Amino acid sequence: MSGHGHSHSHGGCSGHDHDHVSEADQAAAYSLYLKIDTERVQCLNESVEGSAKCVFKPWDQRLDKEKFVESDCDEELLFNIPFTGNVKLKGIILIGGEEDTHPSRMRIFKNRPNMTFDDAASAADQEFDLRPDPSGVLEYSTKVTRFNQCESISLHFPTNFGAETSKVYYIGLKGDFSEAHRHEVTICSYETTPNISDHKTTLLDSVNHFIQ
Repeated sequence: MSGHGHSHSHGGCSGHDHDHVSEADQAAAYSLYLKIDTERVQCLNESVEGSAKCVFKPWDQRLDKEKFVESDCDEELLFNIPFTGNVKLKGIILIGGEEDTHPSRMRIFKNRPNMTFDDAASAADQEFDLRPDPSGVLEYSTKVTRFNQCESISLHFPTNFGAETSKVYYIGLKGDFSEAHRHEVTICSYETTPNISDHKTTLLDSVNHFIQ
């Protein structure tokens, strides 16, 4: 897993507005985890397969440290997160691990399902420098016009604050959800070989002639 180049332009971290928002309002705002197609969530370089799915959870469980995802052979983590419809992504909250295991950078990609680390070498749609946030109070506000109509997002955490591995306890997603528009397909059956029984036809009876 080594050798992934990390030369990225560093964008600022914006939108840390901490007005007095009630717990109920925050819980409602950060309910997009319900719209994630959890069974199809992928996390590259997770040390325990399937552990990444547990970091998408209700707001009131964000401080639960029992379940988490930790990287395997280096500090990088790459999440592929599909939704069950269309999402307008407005903000992200991240609770990382203790000490130096907290990711220090987050790169966001829109509608790039099944991304690999090689794919993550391309330019991200938005990037943030992260700060350790054990209480989940720092909100990273996305450029909403850029993250409209998201069928999936990918979150790349290329670095942390110096530990050999990275750890994440909670990823909260805020935004608007709409059901995907499904176009009904009309299937027409065309008859290639006529079935005699389906057609009103006059049939001539054949007559057998016997020679005495």
